[in-house]
Amino acid sequence: MGLFDRLQDMPNLEEGIKKVQATPGAVLLDVRSVEEYKQGHLEGSVNLPINQIPTIDISKDTPIFVYCLSGARSKRAEKFLQKSGYQAENIGGLAGYKGKLVV
Repeated sequence: MGLFDRLQDMPNLEEGIKKVQATPGAVLLDVRSVEEYKQGHLEGSVNLPINQIPTIDISKDTPIFVYCLSGARSKRAEKFLQKSGYQAENIGGLAGYKGKLVV
C-alpha cells in the first residue's frame, strides 16, 4: 500500500459534516486538546481530548462523528469507541478545511 492509496482512504471532512447534519441525534466529537479546540472548532461540536475518550458519557445508541486536526487522533478514537460498543465514525481533520470555525 503506497502513500497515494492511504490518501485515498482519508475521510473527507466536508462529506463527514453533511453526514452529521443528516443524522438525527448525532454527536460531533472533537478529540483535539482543549487549547486546540479554543483556537477554532466546528459549530455544534463537543470537545473530549483523545486522552479522555475512556471517560465518554454518551449513550451507545448515539451516532458519534469524530474529528481532529489531521484525522490520526480521530481514527484512534473511532477504533476505541467502536471496540467499546459505540457507533463511531472518523470524519477526518481540520487541516486544509476552508469552512467556518467557531472560536
